Amino acid sequence: MLKRFLIGTLPLLFIFVMMTGCKDLDEMNNDPTRPTTTEPPFLLTGAEKNAMDFLYSSLQNGYIGMHYAQYWSANSRVNDSQYAIDENNNTAFWNALYNSLHSLDRLIYINNSRGTNPAAKNQNAIAGILKVWLYQILTDSYVNVPFTEALKEGENITPAYDDQSKIYASLIDTLNAQITALDPAQPTFDGGDVIYNGDVAKWKTLGHSLMLRLAIRMADAEPQRARTVIEANYAAAMKGNADNAEFAYINAAPNKFPLNDSEREVLDFFVSTTLVDYMRSTNDPRLTVYARPPQDGGEIKGLEYGRSANDSTRLPQRKYSYPGTRIYSATMPGILMTYPEVAFILAEAAARNWNVGEAAPALYEKGIRASMEYWNVTDSVEEYIASVPYNAGNWKNVIGTQKWLALYPQGFQAWFERLRLDFQKPSGDSLFIAPYSGSLDQNVAYVPARLTYPLAERSQNAAAYQKAAEAIGGDTKASKNWWDKF
Repeated sequence: MLKRFLIGTLPLLFIFVMMTGCKDLDEMNNDPTRPTTTEPPFLLTGAEKNAMDFLYSSLQNGYIGMHYAQYWSANSRVNDSQYAIDENNNTAFWNALYNSLHSLDRLIYINNSRGTNPAAKNQNAIAGILKVWLYQILTDSYVNVPFTEALKEGENITPAYDDQSKIYASLIDTLNAQITALDPAQPTFDGGDVIYNGDVAKWKTLGHSLMLRLAIRMADAEPQRARTVIEANYAAAMKGNADNAEFAYINAAPNKFPLNDSEREVLDFFVSTTLVDYMRSTNDPRLTVYARPPQDGGEIKGLEYGRSANDSTRLPQRKYSYPGTRIYSATMPGILMTYPEVAFILAEAAARNWNVGEAAPALYEKGIRASMEYWNVTDSVEEYIASVPYNAGNWKNVIGTQKWLALYPQGFQAWFERLRLDFQKPSGDSLFIAPYSGSLDQNVAYVPARLTYPLAERSQNAAAYQKAAEAIGGDTKASKNWWDKF
């Protein structure tokens, strides 16, 4: 099943290769129709770029992630912000993540089969960490997915779907093994790694940080296991923005940030009133980074989430605000994970009375400060922090809203956290609204709990698909993740 997706696209994964470090991506402008030799560095670059290109494309991040996080509202394709799933976009997302997994698996296979690469141990561990990252996105998006049988090329084209709780358990065990295997004293990638340039210590730090992401997501499903994982990994996780894991895009085709307006105006999305109105209510200094003034000038103005282009009360397009110029920059990085997320994970862990070395208020403030630093915001930071104080009795809403703001523009991760925490404004009022309509209750915070499986699975992997659908309560947008308890 998964091999058929790979055959037509695998050659395209190897064209963005850096043979002497991140700086070499600056010098690459390859013909996308011409494949290169299949070697571990090529496979790594292809896997990293392929995954990031889809995670931050307008079709996947824009029409799915950023809508479900309710950061943006659609301009013309309003169905997407009314939770209609575009099946082409959905299938492309599924295929792209599995294609990257295939590349990483192939990398490990090549190293193991040759047995002559002194850097193989570190290279395989780095590939293994990336596989954990991708599998978590897949299972959080779809719930049960092919896992144990997914990458067996030529052996099983109709793989079974694994239970999400078992996938999580395996991902934690795998990540532990990869962290242990990483050895900064041994050779690593001397090219091909756009994220950390082969820096083993940085990859180890990321591994511990991804352990925190896995654990906090399961905090309400398996609280004791989550606590154990977080307490064992927090001290070695990211300590600041210098540790951030990002894919470095450059201002040269075809290596620009996927969702950029450097060559054409992007008209698909406006920022939502959900985002703008809340940020304005707290005088959040990041608002002018997250959004830009309307074309007609004046204050930043959001569009009500899901408001139809045919709505007679909707203002002309020039009256609404597009996402900020940095978000649409050709050099905006593809974010894998950043320190602000880590800080908010630890703040939540402390709020749950888990032992993470610091108290929740201090970690909460660190998360806000780190987010401001990430966006180069220096004005009014102290005033802002004072206006959004930590409240131990209301930690879920307080931490939830600030983490949501700090995750922008990581639409998928923000959507997952919206589902998991089910947070509101710290005041207790609803933050999110249902897609705009005069007949809808605006206090209903409905959002899809998952993506439905790609249509091809129903015919090409029918038996496994049917079993998976039954196991999660039906292949519908309402079937919840195992960790989604509220």
